[in-house]
Amino acid sequence: MIRTETITYHDADQTFEGKISWDDSLNGKKPGILIAHAFGGQSDFETGKSVELAELGYVGMAIDIYGKGRRASNPEEAAKLMAEFNNDRALLLKRMELSLKTLRNHPEVDVTKTGAIGFCFGGKCVLDLARSGADVKGVVSFHGMFDKPGLPEENPIKASILVLHGWEDPMAKPEMFVEFANEMTERKADWQMHAFGHTGHAFTNPKANAPERGLFYQPTSSKRAWKAMADFFEEMFV
Repeated sequence: MIRTETITYHDADQTFEGKISWDDSLNGKKPGILIAHAFGGQSDFETGKSVELAELGYVGMAIDIYGKGRRASNPEEAAKLMAEFNNDRALLLKRMELSLKTLRNHPEVDVTKTGAIGFCFGGKCVLDLARSGADVKGVVSFHGMFDKPGLPEENPIKASILVLHGWEDPMAKPEMFVEFANEMTERKADWQMHAFGHTGHAFTNPKANAPERGLFYQPTSSKRAWKAMADFFEEMFV
């Protein structure tokens, strides 16, 4: 049976509220995977992904980057929330590291087997975590952003990286896709990137319906991307 609980965690200044799911019929500790949210803040979409990860045998934790109660009700509010972290990538990384620590402290999680996935803004979050040299097995970005954080790069990238990308994404154009591949090659990361044709931004979200802005649900690409992620973590957590 899949269990989902609210998990509250803190830093010196703020309280955060995540959702964590696992299959309590499985004995022993399980690999744990963070789920970083899109620009609107944690939502039912990410909680649903935590359940789907639990169905694969993992502990899924839908994290809270913005802080408890900080959720957008419209795109304008979402943009303001996201801008705070786009402008302070060190703070963004700090929130990711706190979330990872919280996941590892959960009694169901095997601390030697952790990873992260992220959607849209959350894709940027997990790529920043990997860039920092965090000790995670792998990260997966779904229609994420590729811009470099401008933070120190002295630590080697330990995480394997999977990027799942819509080729027609107006927010991450093909030249940005190639630039990121070059960055990862220069840093000697274990990387792979899958691009899906006829696919734009937010392609995994059934509520995405703004094709005039390049945001639209693409069910075939979404299904293929989730399968690619599942295969990736099966390899990472051997």
